[in-house]
Amino acid sequence: MSIDPNTPVVVGVGQVSNGPHSEGEGSLADRPEPIGLMIEAVGAAIEDCDGAARGGAAPAGRALVRRARSLQVANPLSWHYVNPGELVAEAIGMEPDQVLVTTTGGNNPQRMVNATALAIGRGELDVAVVVGADCVYTQTAARRHPDRPVLPWTVQPADTERATVFGSDRRGTTRAEEERGLDLPIHVFPLFENALRAEAGRGLDKHRLHIGALWSRFSEVAAANPHAWLRDARTVDEVTTASDTNRMIAYPYTKLLTANMQVDQGAAVIMCSAAAAEAAGVPRDRWVFPLAGADAEDHWFLSHRADFHSSPAIRLAGASALSLAGANIDQVAHLDLYSCFPSAVQIAAAELGLPDDDPARPLTVTGGLTFGGGPGSNYGTHALASMVTTLRSDPGSLGLVTGLGWYMSAHSVGIFGTEPGPVRVPDGGTARLPDDTVVETAGGFSWADPQAGVGSLPQCSPDAGTQGEVTVETYSVAYGRAGSPERAVVACRTLDGLRAWANVTDPDHLAVLVTEEGCGRLGTLRGDGEIDLR
Repeated sequence: MSIDPNTPVVVGVGQVSNGPHSEGEGSLADRPEPIGLMIEAVGAAIEDCDGAARGGAAPAGRALVRRARSLQVANPLSWHYVNPGELVAEAIGMEPDQVLVTTTGGNNPQRMVNATALAIGRGELDVAVVVGADCVYTQTAARRHPDRPVLPWTVQPADTERATVFGSDRRGTTRAEEERGLDLPIHVFPLFENALRAEAGRGLDKHRLHIGALWSRFSEVAAANPHAWLRDARTVDEVTTASDTNRMIAYPYTKLLTANMQVDQGAAVIMCSAAAAEAAGVPRDRWVFPLAGADAEDHWFLSHRADFHSSPAIRLAGASALSLAGANIDQVAHLDLYSCFPSAVQIAAAELGLPDDDPARPLTVTGGLTFGGGPGSNYGTHALASMVTTLRSDPGSLGLVTGLGWYMSAHSVGIFGTEPGPVRVPDGGTARLPDDTVVETAGGFSWADPQAGVGSLPQCSPDAGTQGEVTVETYSVAYGRAGSPERAVVACRTLDGLRAWANVTDPDHLAVLVTEEGCGRLGTLRGDGEIDLR
């Protein structure tokens, strides 16, 4: 088959997971910093281009990295580097013309892959390296250690040349939302979870078992993933039952139902044109093709969402990417849905037309951000690295990866295969491209921007000063370390259908919200922002 020489391909992937510190292992200060893990991950990706064993000869991978002109870094949360790309490039012998560093956001790695595939397809890029790492585990362990060891991590001079910023630095919440306590993901995603439960009509106990079974299946995938942070398969009860090691964080989430950022992990991906892969001598069975991608944002702020149990952006982005790939969701054999919390997975699955309880088609290839590990903004690079490995072992199959930024706000979708696209569907059953979608195609890769369609959909209007009778739409209940609920953030609808935010601190009302269905309950919103439930 003749392939456009500018066809983008992923030819090398690498992952590193520097497991928890053990007694007698040495000082925490001896553990690698984020830059060290990035360099190690790129080295693994170089060897992967040739299918070489760790430490083996990798002439194709080394040839590609020598000619790479774009280095793209998912910025770590655990340490501030003025320009992390400069340090990586120097260590691996790259001389990039372009160094990108992302803003915070789990959508950014897949979004960079989409943008890079287009740039390669247009002939603007030949070889690019995407990499990231975070060491929140070591940073936290040092802070909690009685000796408070100083981590000798790299400090660049203040006048170091800055990298180009990739991604949006827009705030994730409004000031009114933050004032009520919506300041961290763990306080926001329970809003979606409780809304999902109410929309499904499940009782509290039944829904707890539902998300426990979902996360138990994720843990089984992680148990088989050599790069996962937690590799013990967990039962439903182990995931959902509060204990000394699995405390309640925010209803209905225990610790094992939340993203695990306390990891030391890195991952890298090498992308290039088909011509560059051929010239370097990368074996054809190492190639994985980005077929299509899409990026879109839901109505950005929570106050404006039409509801808390759906995501029009991922629905339209997924439909767009599938349409451009010439495939339908039933043809996609391998999936990795961004999995910071169970609600994110359930919403994405529903919008993409996937059951969330199919044991034959898991919704993750890594084990997710709880068990596989959630290294800051770089989980998506791990997801793609695992997907590439999975697809190589199943030639002819398709894989779909999603990324998620902020609070179900920014979405990125990528579809990959071991053969160039588009896929041919015998019955013509591909998804329809949404109206007003912007499409760009280059080198056999297609990208869609369905934002116009998302923006035209209904949204809610906020009312920050309302008082009086309201209806509870959904809520999030935060727990203290002693194991008792301390404060709830409640999304309410006024009699006029506007959205207001409230708090609950009364112990009796908090007890109701974690033992009975709170969604749909009436209440009175007071001038001090508290709601009295009825």
